Amino acid sequence: MANVVSNSARLLHAGFVLARYDALIPADQLMQAPWPARTLLKIAKLGRTESLTGGEHNNLTSALTRLGPSYIKLGQFLATRPDIIGAKRAFELKILQDRLPAFADAEARAIVERELGKPIAELFTNFGPAIAAASIAQVHKAVTLEGKTVAVKILRPNVEIRFGNDIESFAFAARMAERLSKQGKRLRPTSAVAMLKDSMKLELDLRMEAAALSEIAQNSKDDPGFRVPEVDWTRSAKRVLTTEWIDGTPMADVPTLRAKGFDLNALADTVIQSFLRHAIRDGFFHADMHQGNLIVDPNGTLVALDFGITGRLSEGDRLFLAEILYGFITRDYFRIAQVHFDAGYVPDTQDVNTFAQALRAIGEPIMGLPADQISMGRLITQLFEVTEQFQMQAQPQLLLLQKTMVVTEGVARTLNPTLNIWKAGEPVVRHWIERKLGPLGKIEQAGGSFMSLARLGLKIPAIIEDAHRITRKLSDMANTEPPKPSQWRTAAVLAGAAALVVMAIEMVLK
Repeated sequence: MANVVSNSARLLHAGFVLARYDALIPADQLMQAPWPARTLLKIAKLGRTESLTGGEHNNLTSALTRLGPSYIKLGQFLATRPDIIGAKRAFELKILQDRLPAFADAEARAIVERELGKPIAELFTNFGPAIAAASIAQVHKAVTLEGKTVAVKILRPNVEIRFGNDIESFAFAARMAERLSKQGKRLRPTSAVAMLKDSMKLELDLRMEAAALSEIAQNSKDDPGFRVPEVDWTRSAKRVLTTEWIDGTPMADVPTLRAKGFDLNALADTVIQSFLRHAIRDGFFHADMHQGNLIVDPNGTLVALDFGITGRLSEGDRLFLAEILYGFITRDYFRIAQVHFDAGYVPDTQDVNTFAQALRAIGEPIMGLPADQISMGRLITQLFEVTEQFQMQAQPQLLLLQKTMVVTEGVARTLNPTLNIWKAGEPVVRHWIERKLGPLGKIEQAGGSFMSLARLGLKIPAIIEDAHRITRKLSDMANTEPPKPSQWRTAAVLAGAAALVVMAIEMVLK
């Protein structure tokens, strides 16, 4: 009961702030709201002194910023879910900035010393003020005792408590939506909140970000023109992450990149191809690849920063994505439709040919455009909008990928406005499909099956011993007094288990 009251109170406060900023009900729906709701909205705005300008500083983003760090993260997450909040609201949230005032240097130093167990002087010869601050953490520039310049990321004090309370409220609201609305059941907001919660758990443990950096560094070590900072593990902990400092030109500063003589067209290709390699080849990608998290080092190498938000795709999801993209490239709409059915994303009660017809209605108008006007991300967005008509349930991991794809394309096109997305991405997609569906892929699958059998083979001695033990148990029961009904049931279960064991052994040995 206490949780219901506290969650309701927090949500009422959030609703009051949203109403105060004219961000609770869209203007075009306001007159359709019941009169009590309109009255409450008017009361909420009494005494308001804030100036609401709309446009770039729209009311929704202003309200979420006012509500604090958890709601900023929620807004950024909902920007990836136009299926839940609508395309217009999702577009508004794309400009939501995760920037807050820095907390005190003394507090930052205290956190570093407490987490790393040493005084600052025994860790760094120089520890500068914060150079960037967001809702989760802030970053300081420092120099180690070995003379190496590093970036030190520090979590905000007590940030876990605030996020924990707010996410509990989000989950409460999502459960209510699923209980009270058929649309809510289809969109599964509880699974979206669970994904946000899991994402926040990772962001609130900087050791996980360090591990993400390390994993992507290993995956991409041979990738042309791409790298990530190296982790300083000895100066990293749950609330502190230290990485090498890389000097570079911000990706947003296109004039300087051009003045330094970098090949902007090649950089644009690298942005797209790196993202697709990580998503499709590795199944692990940077899910926040906006311009502020990308720089170009003096050698012209693309460097990705801030791995607080990452995405994972199963091998099935990766094959699904690659097949969809390649299907649109080759205009094979039936293939795209069949992939949806094979993955189980669209119910078998739907007609695959009708679905393929709907996909053609998406693909043909887009494919008729000049190549530099075609967006993979927007194509996937339209695809998800159409799949709603065929009762496809939302796939949060694919929506996160779609959002990242849109952002990545935007970054690439600031470098090369005439970029042909298909031409840049097609080699990566085609290579992976050929690898997975061609002869090499079949060999890999066979190798995986062989390893599974080999692992089972190692267990055969134990399996045989279990079978002998079951047989002895049955024999002992047969040689004693007549068994009770419960013992007969036990015997039947054991006999069935023994039969299954024998079948498993026979399958392995054939």
